[in-house]
Amino acid sequence: MSEQSRSPYRRQRRGPGPARGGGGGAGAAAERGAPRDPARRVAYDVLRAVDQRDAYANLLLPSLLNERGISGRDAALATELTYGTLRLQGTYDAVMETCVDRTLASVDAEVLPLLRLGAHQLLSTKIPPHAAVSATVDLARRVVGQHRARFANAILRKVSARDLDAWIGVVAPDRAVDPSGYLSVVHSHPRWIVKELARALGERSRTGLVETERLLAAHNERPKVTLVAKPGRATVEDLVAAGAEPTPYSPFGARLPEGDPAAIREVRQGRAAVQDEASQLVALALTRVEVPGGDGLWLDMCAGPGGKAGLLASLAGRGDARLVASEVQPARAGLVAGAVRRAPRDAGRAVAADGTRPAWRPGTFDRVLVDVPCTGLGALRRRPEARWRRTEGSAAELAPLQRDLLRNAVESVRPGGVVAYVTCSPHLDETDAVVRGVLAERGDLTLLRAADLLDEVPGLAAGEEGRYVQFWPHRHGTDAMFLALLRRG
Repeated sequence: MSEQSRSPYRRQRRGPGPARGGGGGAGAAAERGAPRDPARRVAYDVLRAVDQRDAYANLLLPSLLNERGISGRDAALATELTYGTLRLQGTYDAVMETCVDRTLASVDAEVLPLLRLGAHQLLSTKIPPHAAVSATVDLARRVVGQHRARFANAILRKVSARDLDAWIGVVAPDRAVDPSGYLSVVHSHPRWIVKELARALGERSRTGLVETERLLAAHNERPKVTLVAKPGRATVEDLVAAGAEPTPYSPFGARLPEGDPAAIREVRQGRAAVQDEASQLVALALTRVEVPGGDGLWLDMCAGPGGKAGLLASLAGRGDARLVASEVQPARAGLVAGAVRRAPRDAGRAVAADGTRPAWRPGTFDRVLVDVPCTGLGALRRRPEARWRRTEGSAAELAPLQRDLLRNAVESVRPGGVVAYVTCSPHLDETDAVVRGVLAERGDLTLLRAADLLDEVPGLAAGEEGRYVQFWPHRHGTDAMFLALLRRG
């Protein structure tokens, strides 16, 4: 199946329940009750599901924590172990390659997540080495059996012989000779992603990739949860009163320093939602473009799961506009319906429709947002596993769909109307190449200076003559969201 099926806009698979081990005996009997070490066990189950079944940690981990009644310090530990291991998986794998007397790829699929989990505790936490090894080996006995637990014990003891800095000196290429390879190991990204991010930033290896390294480091920092107060239904002040802090740029945004967003009343009631600040701002930019000749009907063409649609419906409802939020997958269209429900003046409607075969007549809409399926390289802070799922050819596989969706978005807008082309990826083959390709096909499109619509945010302008918007985690504290605005003549 193509990479389209793995886009962040498809219906996510939650993966199975706990993995079954082959321990037998007393270990198997213990598995029938509550796990002795619930934090490590849930982290292992998520890591294995991510690795073997393409589960998404941000969906599966909260589900398992809730299902197993894990909270407080155990939940915090499980979260750190899961995301920390996923973020630095490439670094840990490079270390363990030197500790295993065969290829790491040949290690049993049930055992490899245990080794990574143990390596994270040994190299990146304050857990004492003996405790990290002992707890991980004990978990191994319970889930994979005594024989393979002895193997895990031997490998983790080798890992514990050096700290992370010492291991980097052993396993990373020489920075002066191979800067991309060095950054790939140190910051745990596939080499091809390092190169593509450097290309998007306009850096070359001979410069030392200074800004690229800052971006890679930002991907491995734990992001704060960002909320959006839906206009007309909640305010930033409401969220601040609940313990959040205003975002620096979005007039609708607030960040939670810690805690569960579901504990906030406005979120539970659907008057606020979790949404990255850049996602809020690209939607806002579309609404700021002057559209002569009427402004009554908007379209969100790839609306699932509904974050931008929820904000757009609220903004439409504050004026005289209506929003149609289209999503190809019926289940995700249901999520979109929930996101736009109770917008001011009931301004939002969700429909299940395919943007590549529009169910509406050409020229119907005044404004169109098309947030296309993409590699998701802009959201690696929140979905660290995505870096290991994509391949160097992923962007090329997605490009035909992205061009088709942009073409149909242009056909859907009336003359004088505007289209916002959005990706949660800075990969140039998904951004500049797609936009330039569609511009070259038509003579009735004008590429607007998108950064002028968001002049409160510094350092956004990208592309030829700075006509695109490109957010960056290390510059703006957001996902790496891309925006191009095109007016149809």
